[in-house]
Amino acid sequence: MSEQAWLEVSLEADGEMAEAISEVLARYVSGGVVIESTHIEDEPEGEGYPTGPLRISGYIPFDDRLEQTRQKLEEALWHLGQVRPVSQIHFRAIEDLDWSAVWKDHFQPVQIGKDITIIPIWMEAENEERIAIKIDPGMAFGTGTHPTTQLCLEMLAEILDNVESPKRSKLSMIDVGCGSGILGIAALKLGVGRVLGVDLDREAVEAAHKNAMVNGEAEHLNLEVGSLAEIKEGKFLLSQGQIVVANILAPVIIRMLQDDLGEIVAPGGKLVLSGILDEQSAEIESVLNDVDLKLVQKKQSGDWIVLVAEQEIGSG
Repeated sequence: MSEQAWLEVSLEADGEMAEAISEVLARYVSGGVVIESTHIEDEPEGEGYPTGPLRISGYIPFDDRLEQTRQKLEEALWHLGQVRPVSQIHFRAIEDLDWSAVWKDHFQPVQIGKDITIIPIWMEAENEERIAIKIDPGMAFGTGTHPTTQLCLEMLAEILDNVESPKRSKLSMIDVGCGSGILGIAALKLGVGRVLGVDLDREAVEAAHKNAMVNGEAEHLNLEVGSLAEIKEGKFLLSQGQIVVANILAPVIIRMLQDDLGEIVAPGGKLVLSGILDEQSAEIESVLNDVDLKLVQKKQSGDWIVLVAEQEIGSG
């Protein structure tokens, strides 16, 4: 095998597992992770819709650590499979890998609702009537393929549809656990005036900044390392937002609600919560009631739920 040989690792999953698997792969492969649609349903007037499972792949160099790396990867995926079944892992030897060709051949646009299309950074939008968000699909901090991200994007668009365009620029949004920054970028492109995105992972914040620059939104997307506590302490540009988004995990959402997450939602504002499995929704709805946040909307995609709560005027 030549010095430029690689071992391709690939497996298939639905959108609910694709990002979790890509995060595991990213720890062990070189050059990033590719998430591709296995089938695109043609649409006469658009880019089409991804259907069927997603294929997640990455590449391990043939070196003296190959077997050790492969074993660690298989162990990590086995542990992930204890949470939810993971498909069979496929290995294939490849020589002289052309990274740019791999990315450009496989990553396809993802349409979200009636307004948004997520495209890779090298692609230009074909439908000018839709809002295009460019994302580097090699970054394992959220590419828009997971149902929780898509639910948040759809809900953001719905919320802002009810606000007259000139008034949107006066709104502010806080994204707690911003990951790739995709939600903040979308909010700005939908007309929100200012967005604060915070994440405990410094690399995620750096990735979000790169995505904001690519999308021409770096000026209005304020990104910081931190979380709820720092926002409440007034350490960042915003301490309240008319829209607050938390696309994290249900136990973290519950803890934040109990730590007064509602305080950073402006009176009359909306709190969008995602990362919630169907069976976890009832508990979060109960906690919302306990902290005097009114549930106003609920939407489901597969096993995942997005909840929208309202901070009533006179509260917070």
